[in-house]
Order: sequence, then structure tokens, then C-alpha cells
Amino acid sequence: MNDPAPRAGPALVHWMGIADANAGGSVHGGTIMKLCDEAAGLVAIRHSHCRVVTAAVDRMTFLVPVYVGELVSFFAAVNAVWNTSMEVGVRVEAENPRTGEVRHTNSAYLTMVALDPDGRPARVPPLTASTPDAIRREGEAQVRRRNRLAERDTLRVAREVEATSEGGSRA
Repeated sequence: MNDPAPRAGPALVHWMGIADANAGGSVHGGTIMKLCDEAAGLVAIRHSHCRVVTAAVDRMTFLVPVYVGELVSFFAAVNAVWNTSMEVGVRVEAENPRTGEVRHTNSAYLTMVALDPDGRPARVPPLTASTPDAIRREGEAQVRRRNRLAERDTLRVAREVEATSEGGSRA
């Protein structure tokens, strides 16, 4: 799987404690998802200079478990920008602090929307993709967006057809 975010400094680092654990001794997936959302939000705020909200989680992939006692780093980057929204890719890595072993545990793609002071969507500054990796990530984000919008349109048409057929059969 391609990295959703470049390998710069992490947006967020969290030590996983007992409160993060499930009955099996690994960290709750929901904990990882929440921290991915926070990392994405931090990067989106820095890019847009606005308050942001999460509009969608396009994909959250769980590759291997994260365990209590590990340091988990969330590397995040803005992959693409549209009018008022942006896709942020997050790469999650867990580190065993005793051995130094680092594992890629999760990847996620989140769509964040910038908000003005009144809570309305705000225009996001453009993204300048200048490296081959950034250009690749932006292109892949555009594909995910096209797929998301196509799915939305397909479902909308299916609902309209269903509503029409139900309305016609009742008459």
C-alpha cells in the first residue's frame, strides 16, 4: 500500500496505556481512529488556517495490532485540496520502546472541511504538489474523490428509482 502521508515528523505521538486496551490486550480500533482524526485535523488547520471538521473517512486500514505500552506516531499530510475541503492522508506507526521495532499499523484518508468564524465552509488555500510523491498522492486523492462522488450519485439515482416505483405501486 502506498503511504498516505510523507515521512516527515509526526503530527501526533501517543503512548498507548491500559485505558486504550480492549479485552484482547491490543488497542481499540476506535482509539486509533480518533487519534487519526486528530492528526488529520491538526494538519488541515495548519494548511487552511481555519477551524476544520471531519466530513468523511474514505478508508481506514488496520494492518497489524497496536499493543498497550507502545508509542504510536501519526504522520499526516494534505494530499489534495478542493474548494472548501481537503483530503488528509495519515500513516500510523507503532514503536516498541524497549526494542525500537517500528511497524506500519494503519493508514487512513480523511476529508476535512475548513470553516469560517461563523461556521460556514471557507475556501482552502491551494496545494502545490512539487515532488513526485506529492504529485502521486494528489492524483490518488483525486481518484478517491471521483469514486466517492460517483458512488453518491449512483445511490441517489437508485433511491429516486425506488421512490418512484413505490409511489407508482400504491396508486
